Amino acid sequence: MSIVNVTPDSFSDGSRLSDAETAFRYASQCLDEGADILDIGGESTRPFAEPVPLEEEWTRVGPVLELLHERLPVAIVSIDTRKPEIARRALASGARIVNDITGCDPQGEMPHVVAEAGAGIVIMHMQGTPETMQVEPKYQDVVGEILDFLADRVRAAMKAGIPAERIAIDPGIGFGKTLEQNLEILRSLDRFRKLGHAVLIGTSRKRMIGELTGRGVSDRTSGSVASVLFAASRGAAVARVHDVAATVDALRVWHALEQSHVG
Repeated sequence: MSIVNVTPDSFSDGSRLSDAETAFRYASQCLDEGADILDIGGESTRPFAEPVPLEEEWTRVGPVLELLHERLPVAIVSIDTRKPEIARRALASGARIVNDITGCDPQGEMPHVVAEAGAGIVIMHMQGTPETMQVEPKYQDVVGEILDFLADRVRAAMKAGIPAERIAIDPGIGFGKTLEQNLEILRSLDRFRKLGHAVLIGTSRKRMIGELTGRGVSDRTSGSVASVLFAASRGAAVARVHDVAATVDALRVWHALEQSHVG
């Protein structure tokens, strides 16, 4: 899953894709490099980020979705949003998946928007909100608590009419977790896989990679790729990344070696 941020304040690539045509060209490049899914986002969810008004978010993502639907209708597009109305408009504009950092809240409209459109959903765990999530995150049992949260949200999504095969889960690396908590989650991915849904992991260029390597945001490709390979070895099915070509190459080599080992 390629990250296509159409935001001026993304932690990694803010303002780089500031207009629809540039974002479309970048998305096309990501597909050429091997991306399977394009994840379009118009609101930064980095730590301490403030919410973006609905119409401003749509002004950012709507034209990109329109170009993708018009010029690359076969592309699998995900909309990265926590707003049901943005999701509704994006699905009507050709998106097929909603990537919801708030976990598809059963008290809100998101489950019904996704179900009515026959779309897929990524249900993510986050402690708090982007504005507060990194202010001393605490858990008694980080893996157990996240597993319980995801299981509850999956049941609610299915009750709302979203088929099990259209649900992916994301433990939310970096969303209200310390470095040690993130590492514990990644080491326990086999437990998340046992919930019976595709597991998505987003570690790309995040602070945990910087803390482990001492690298700045733009120099975290190698560390990010290493984390994806580890996650894949523990059963992750989808990796949400900035560096598509490097990740795809590494996964192809790893997969070939794994296959030859099995043989």
